[in-house]
Amino acid sequence: MTTPDSASPRSMRTPLGRVRSLGASHSGTFDFWIQRLTAVASVLLILPVVIVVMMLLGRNQAGAAQVLGAPLVAIILLLFIIATAWHMKIGMQVVIEDYVHNEKIKLAAIMANNFFSFAVALASIYAILKLSSGV
Repeated sequence: MTTPDSASPRSMRTPLGRVRSLGASHSGTFDFWIQRLTAVASVLLILPVVIVVMMLLGRNQAGAAQVLGAPLVAIILLLFIIATAWHMKIGMQVVIEDYVHNEKIKLAAIMANNFFSFAVALASIYAILKLSSGV
């Protein structure tokens, strides 16, 4: 009879790996759960975002600024942007890691993905904060 600590012939994990409970990437489970969490957050926030967009229909710039300047609307839009930008970053990173095999190109693509995701989120957050502050 083998104990859980003894190495079985079918196990490919090292003793240190079994103790730490880490896979090959050391962060895949975290990214998996964050991607699922951001997906659920996006699904829950999409209805309020659609309602906000419908409220903007037919309004001029001043009316749109007034709607988007409401604190509740700003918070909903900020949460939606953060969740979707993070979800987009993780999803694209998985695609890059799976399908780009040249390590230098993979590193450059992951860096570009991180920069692009951060830039989109930052620009969107800046716009919403500027509208909600009335400046």
